[in-house]
Amino acid sequence: MGKDTPRIARYQRHRRLRAKVEGTISRPRLCIFRSLKHIYAQIIDDSRGHTLISASTIDSEIKGEIAGKEKKNQAELVGSLVAKRALSKKIKQVVFDRGGYKYHGRVKSLAEAARQEGLKF
Repeated sequence: MGKDTPRIARYQRHRRLRAKVEGTISRPRLCIFRSLKHIYAQIIDDSRGHTLISASTIDSEIKGEIAGKEKKNQAELVGSLVAKRALSKKIKQVVFDRGGYKYHGRVKSLAEAARQEGLKF
């Protein structure tokens, strides 16, 4: 038990989740990664191992809008951006992979914003 215990616990939760959740070509996986400063979202086709779409708070498209906002509001912008990009590539349904994080706060904000833009999961 060291200082990495919370990180190891998240990895274990993520591994349990990934045993059940798999992205296919018809229904890819929306994967979330949350760092202390930023939040990242990717839509991945696990059958080929390809990232189809990605968006994050460091994305140049929303960089100007993010300045001065709370992290939850930043996550909403990322969620809507990833959903818009997915819909433009004709991806309507995804499987949600919360990455071992609890479904609240920034993860919940991102997911609900993506749903509001029309992504189904």
